Amino acid sequence: MTIEYPAQSWKDYEIIDSGRGEKLERYGRYCMIRPEPKALWEPSMSAAEWEKMAHTRFSPGAGFGKAGKEDSGTWERRKAMDDQWRIRYSSPQGFGFNLRLGLTSFKHVGVFPEQASNWEYIYRNTAELVAKAKEEGAPAPKVLNLFAYTGAASLAAKAAGADVTHLDSVRQVVTWARENMEGSNLENIRWIVEDAMKFAKREAKRGNVYQGIILDPPAYGHGPDGEKWKLDECLYDMLRNVARILAPKDSFMVLNLYSNGYSALLGETVVRQALGLAPGCSGLDSGELALLDRFGKALPLSIFVRLRR
Repeated sequence: MTIEYPAQSWKDYEIIDSGRGEKLERYGRYCMIRPEPKALWEPSMSAAEWEKMAHTRFSPGAGFGKAGKEDSGTWERRKAMDDQWRIRYSSPQGFGFNLRLGLTSFKHVGVFPEQASNWEYIYRNTAELVAKAKEEGAPAPKVLNLFAYTGAASLAAKAAGADVTHLDSVRQVVTWARENMEGSNLENIRWIVEDAMKFAKREAKRGNVYQGIILDPPAYGHGPDGEKWKLDECLYDMLRNVARILAPKDSFMVLNLYSNGYSALLGETVVRQALGLAPGCSGLDSGELALLDRFGKALPLSIFVRLRR
């Protein structure tokens, strides 16, 4: 198991400090304070220093953070700032893309910075598949991004030259992802607003396969027609369908899990069982994605499982 952090060369994002259930972050030119239940320690800076730096603070509503529930809250502005702004992700591998950010009612701003390591993995493996396809005179590899949110992972795959399908059940975030593509001077991503499980099952019935599949499922969710998603009950079934549409060779899969306190070992085991992988499969690895603040405090935020074959 490995622990991975965003590269320090990413100039448009920084976690400055963390503690007492909150984190102080900088996105481009704006700093903000947001809830972070995993920050169990004391902050390294004083409350006055936090307040001096912050342009805004998110105050959660009643019931915020309960299992299966993420009530809306409000942003309390300390300084003048735009409602929307852009940052750039510049990769150590030489690719990059632009992301439009904004203050949503659910504390999110449109990007999860700890995912940078997954973007690097997606770009690197997609680029290898693209190069091989060109050598063989084959079509560009197809990459499917399920539960795709505002699309940073889709942009990484597209920047590497893949034929990308981006799927999310919420039309507004798919529109947001399209803005990110256009703002990054990329094109021709396929956009789908649909329930992820329904789409994966239909693709399996049609015999369609993908050389890359990315999954970042929530703990709870709903499809556009009211389909219910509950991670504990649906994850294994979803992965069984992924097994049917992931190419058996020259392919990769990335699974990211934020929810329910899952461990990397649990994630690796469920992937191995769902995809029928042998113990000790050389192409399978897992770990944690974390952020490191200025004072060296590591904040673990999600676990990943990756397969390359």
